[in-house]
Amino acid sequence: MSFKRVLLPVDGSPVSLHSVRVGLEMAAALGAKVATVFVVEPEMGCSGEVRLDDEELLLLGKQDDAQVMAAIGADTTLAADAEHFVEVGHAADVINKIAKAWSADLIVMGSHGRGGLGRVVLGSVSESVVRHGPCPVLIVRGKE
Repeated sequence: MSFKRVLLPVDGSPVSLHSVRVGLEMAAALGAKVATVFVVEPEMGCSGEVRLDDEELLLLGKQDDAQVMAAIGADTTLAADAEHFVEVGHAADVINKIAKAWSADLIVMGSHGRGGLGRVVLGSVSESVVRHGPCPVLIVRGKE
């Protein structure tokens, strides 16, 4: 199998930044194109009775994304032709949608390593991407 398009979901967490480093190293070794995806969860815009619409959430998400991309840029270098997506939705759904639309051959993403009750209560984005994604997924654990 040839991996020519690598999708890197980012959220700014230490494990996400580590998975980006791993994904970029793999992409460089394979001569693959890279795209990143930052997902703004709809729940981020809920506060009591106030709910932001998707356009407002996207605007806030782009500000958060700029900080995440700056952190990535401080740590490593993205190729000039790297694509970048910012969307509102549930993380696993958006990641899988972008992977399919962008024709990703591989998704490299972090996992917070929650198991048992933590996974049941909080859900697992990485598990959902593995189960429903359109291509192979490499899960990178955080540094110990």
